[in-house]
Amino acid sequence: MNDPEIPRMSLIEPPVFHNPPCPWLPEVVEIHDFTVTRRHGEARGAAFYQDALRFAQSQWLAGKPAQSILQLDKAWMADLTELPEMPDTHPSPYHALAWILRHAAAGNCGYLGNPVRHFQHLASRMSGPRAEIRAWRAWLCMHLAERVLPRAGFPRDGRQIAREGLWIPSAGRALEAVACHGLPGEWLAAHQAMGQISPDPVKPPQLRPPCGVEHAGLPSL
Repeated sequence: MNDPEIPRMSLIEPPVFHNPPCPWLPEVVEIHDFTVTRRHGEARGAAFYQDALRFAQSQWLAGKPAQSILQLDKAWMADLTELPEMPDTHPSPYHALAWILRHAAAGNCGYLGNPVRHFQHLASRMSGPRAEIRAWRAWLCMHLAERVLPRAGFPRDGRQIAREGLWIPSAGRALEAVACHGLPGEWLAAHQAMGQISPDPVKPPQLRPPCGVEHAGLPSL
C-alpha cells in the first residue's frame, strides 16, 4: 500500500513587473490593488497620499500607465495642508507624471490613453473638496503632457472646447495659481518638471499678494 501523497507547500512566485520602476515614486515589492487606498475611508491625509503614490508605482510596474496616472490624480486629492512642507522623499508628483509620460509615449509600456484629453476633462469638470486647486493642478498637468507627448497623437478635445466655449489657461497662469493656492514648494516642483522636458521656457510665476510666496533666486528656464 502506497503512502498517501504528502501535499507540497506552494511557493509564492514573485510578481512580474513589466516596466522599470519610476524613480520619482515609492518603491514597492508587490502589485497593489484598490484596497491600498480604499482602506483609508474618507481620510485624505498624508498616509493616503503615500499609498496613492505606491498604487501609482504598482500600476506602472504592472504595465498600466493610464491607471498609474489615475492614481497620481488620487494623490493630488490628498489634503496635506497640515504639513509644514512636502515630504522630501516624495514631493508633489509632477516629476513622476513627466517621467511616466516620457517612457510610455512610444506605446511599448502598456495602454496610455490620451493624458492631454484626460487632464482637460478632469480640470474642466472638477468637483468635490478643494476643487479649485485640484483644477489648477489638472490644467498644469495638461500642459505638461502636451510638452512631453507628440501633439498629433495626443490632441486636446476640440469638440468640448467648441461646444462649451471652454477657456484653457496658459501654463504660466496655471503655475501661478498653484503657487498661490497649492502646497509649500509644490509650484517649484511643477516648475522644475516643466523645465526639464520643455524646450519652451515657462517663466516663474509673478507672485503678488495675497500669495506671498518667495521665489527670489529661482533660475529662469
